[in-house]
Amino acid sequence: MAELAHLVEASTAVGATRSRLEKVERIAEVLRRLAPQEVTAGVAFLSGELTQRQIGVGWAALRDLPPPAPEPSLSVGEVDDAFERIGQIAGPGSQAARREALAALFARATEPEAQFLMRLLGGELRQGALEGVMVQALARAAEAAPAEVQRAFMLRGDLAAVAAAVLRDGPAALERFRLEVGRPVRPMLARPAKDVGDAMERLGEAAIEWKLDGARVQIHRDGEDVRVFTRTLDDVTARVPELVAAAQALPARALVLDGEAIALRPDGRPEPFQVTASRFARRQRRDVPLALFAFDALHADGEDLLDRPGAERAAFLDELVPAAQRTPRAVVADAPAAGEFLADAIAQGHEGVMLKALDQPYAAGSRGKGWLKVKPVHTLDLVVLAAEWGHGRRRGWLSNLHLGARDPAGDGFVMLGKTFKGLTDEMLTWQTEKLLQLEDSRDAYTVHVRPELVVEIAFDGVQTSSRYPGGVALRFARVLRHRPDKPAAEADTLETVLAARR
Repeated sequence: MAELAHLVEASTAVGATRSRLEKVERIAEVLRRLAPQEVTAGVAFLSGELTQRQIGVGWAALRDLPPPAPEPSLSVGEVDDAFERIGQIAGPGSQAARREALAALFARATEPEAQFLMRLLGGELRQGALEGVMVQALARAAEAAPAEVQRAFMLRGDLAAVAAAVLRDGPAALERFRLEVGRPVRPMLARPAKDVGDAMERLGEAAIEWKLDGARVQIHRDGEDVRVFTRTLDDVTARVPELVAAAQALPARALVLDGEAIALRPDGRPEPFQVTASRFARRQRRDVPLALFAFDALHADGEDLLDRPGAERAAFLDELVPAAQRTPRAVVADAPAAGEFLADAIAQGHEGVMLKALDQPYAAGSRGKGWLKVKPVHTLDLVVLAAEWGHGRRRGWLSNLHLGARDPAGDGFVMLGKTFKGLTDEMLTWQTEKLLQLEDSRDAYTVHVRPELVVEIAFDGVQTSSRYPGGVALRFARVLRHRPDKPAAEADTLETVLAARR
């Protein structure tokens, strides 16, 4: 059994280095140490996750823990077993029982191990072992080709399962991972393009489709059995009966479709994203029907289509799915034609277009070069109200920015949300120095600043939110640039933000 201490040491080293090569080597070294029955837990822990996903433990349960042990004695397997037992505690007195079980576990943990476990349970373990690094490390540990590990991962959707097979049985085990109807594959993602001209220059003649602001769904049908999965591979079949019925009505016994589910207004225009998203919540609104817009076919009656060119997959989709349930699509050969299609998509209330190569396969689980997205960029000039210290490779920098718009009713600012996206190392260095000069107060994680620094923020939309004082929040906010040339008095107001809401 592998010592937890070795995994913790590797995690700490990964978080302290910016070298991808060093991250890969340290993780590969730990993977080689794991016993076969520990691989699943080891991969999950290094990825900042639990094998159980949730065990009913929050920050409150992590208070008043016993002092750390002087010497390490825990193994990875023992920790995972303890988490499993804790997660199964239920009924009267369960809260006290969980605390007791946690105390017993932490009594055997050294100080570094205890800190690691607390961050793991609190969802704060961000040490830089992202999927790409984990795939490379697994390939190194198993002496397998990274591309073959990546493909197995995209088809299985579970890196821990792939790791368990390849570390036990060697690279030949990767050949066993194939598309299975009923088991979701990781969705193909798109890369951004500046505009349709840029996209056409990169792709040549291409398919163009509406880009819908809905919920990504993957639909699997085997006979009358239908399962619907989200972008994160969660099974939401019971929450979307209309999508199940739509799949059952299609002329195929077995199929896998990729697409979007979206709530539409009576006039056919899309509802705000939150309305669609409410249908996927645990307490979903049954009075909001979802429409299916399929845009790809991955399997049809025993034939896997992942490696077929985009044009051939589109032909299968046209045969399987009626036009009313397919994303509007055309083939364009030049930028003017693509521009007209984009203008129509925007006029219909959608967020942009997707341009797709006609000759590329479905690159599941990655941002394939064959899909490009074009969306009009919305920007706002907002004021930084505070910033949180970064984790992992951003340790030592002020990273996550608290953003505010001017309050039109006074001299203050209304917080709209946070973002750490879009910041380069150079920008992080500059803003850390600048914000420390503006520091007003701080706590353990956050530096509150005088509202003077303006940043230009790009975003995809504005949605209602009870989380922030302004009642709205920005979707997918990212920093374009700092605006030290612009005074806070010229930042955008909350009224301007509200005007951007659909």
